[in-house]
Amino acid sequence: MKAKTKSQLVKDLDAVFSKYIRYSKATNGYCTCITCDREYEVKKIHCGHFMSRQYMSTRWDERNVAPQCYGCNVMQQGKQFEFSLKIGKELSEELYLISKQTKKWSLDEIKDMIEQYKDKLKEFS
Repeated sequence: MKAKTKSQLVKDLDAVFSKYIRYSKATNGYCTCITCDREYEVKKIHCGHFMSRQYMSTRWDERNVAPQCYGCNVMQQGKQFEFSLKIGKELSEELYLISKQTKKWSLDEIKDMIEQYKDKLKEFS
């Protein structure tokens, strides 16, 4: 079997990380959108990022993400200001500074994180 490329591994990590974030924040199968406070089924809500996923240094930082509905996350570009109000000034500033640092994840680091989040997801099975 051919080894996965880095971009395929990143996609795999994004999927398992997103699922973990949503399930870890769910109560009775529902999550609350961080920016509009509406409740959605865990399978119908996104894993929204305060600092965009383009910033690899904060992409999988659990403090940088929260359940967010499609409307807020996609249609309203993540509502970053409202997101920042919910997580607080200090954390917003810290995540902003971290996001500006260059981070190049190795294949082994990405593979390790995939396994870590798969293990963490077992809590919710």
